[in-house]
Amino acid sequence: MNPTILRRVQKVLLTLGMVVTAMCLVLIVACFRNDAEIEKHKATVTADVVYADRLHANAYFQTPDGSVHSPRLGLLYPTELTAGQRIRVDYSTANPDLAKPTGRTAVLSIVPAVSVAVLGWIVVGALMLGVAEFSRRWGRRRAALRAARDEADAGSAGAQADGGARGEADAEGASAQADGAARDDDGAQSSGAQAEADASSTGAESNSSAAETSRGVSRPDTSAEVAGNLGR
Repeated sequence: MNPTILRRVQKVLLTLGMVVTAMCLVLIVACFRNDAEIEKHKATVTADVVYADRLHANAYFQTPDGSVHSPRLGLLYPTELTAGQRIRVDYSTANPDLAKPTGRTAVLSIVPAVSVAVLGWIVVGALMLGVAEFSRRWGRRRAALRAARDEADAGSAGAQADGGARGEADAEGASAQADGAARDDDGAQSSGAQAEADASSTGAESNSSAAETSRGVSRPDTSAEVAGNLGR
């Protein structure tokens, strides 16, 4: 993975962790603020729990003026409540939607909020480690691929160099053969020229001998020679 992308992903994860932590802190501060508002305009009545789970509880209660109220967001600190249970609740007369079981305070919100923040940071840390490990393996894989590609390129370059050397050797051999053939042609031509010169000199000598014979030497009389031979 690109180091720039890795840093950006890590920054995003850190930002998410800080956002979750900030939300948990805001939740704790809001709980203390609600407690202060309830204590400022406090009233206590009996309420009937109609629905409850680990994170939410709905209850109905009647105020002294005869009005029935059910907090829109449920009771504060709803842990360990069950449907059908009748409990005492403290609420704010200025805002009946702020209600909590009597005796419970914002201190109870610290542990859940801190737990969520810690869990968020654990998830963020695991993701950061996972991204870093993925980046490391990706970089190692890319390095291996790059090394293999370099080796292949080096091998192809060596093969091309060998082919070029062989081509040059073949070209030199062909040139040597051409030089030899040219030399043979030159030798043949010189031999032919020498033979022609010898023939010319021989012909010239023959012609000169014939000329000398025709000029200075008289041929014998064949008839006299024949008669002498017969007398003998």
